[in-house]
Amino acid sequence: NSKLRHVEKDVLIPQIMRDRAKELCSDKVQAFTRCCQETGFLMVVKCRQENTALKDCLVGYYSDPSFYEECKAEYLKQREEYRATGIKKKRQKVSSNV
Repeated sequence: NSKLRHVEKDVLIPQIMRDRAKELCSDKVQAFTRCCQETGFLMVVKCRQENTALKDCLVGYYSDPSFYEECKAEYLKQREEYRATGIKKKRQKVSSNV
């Protein structure tokens, strides 16, 4: 049964999308994080370029219908495994604070 509930469409699948997009944009996440750490209080002004690059990368994935379908398929696979085994599989997160 691949029918999705409201919470799955609006919360759970977007969470997978955010996690995967952060992994795929990790170079930009690291550049923005590094800039913020180096500039401190003035990060809003000084890290504008890094912030824009990061946002553009993330939004590019969020607005890609094929990326949504990929993440939806991943979610449905996890849901199927959970229903079969009762064991929730945790997604491995890539740390952006390297």
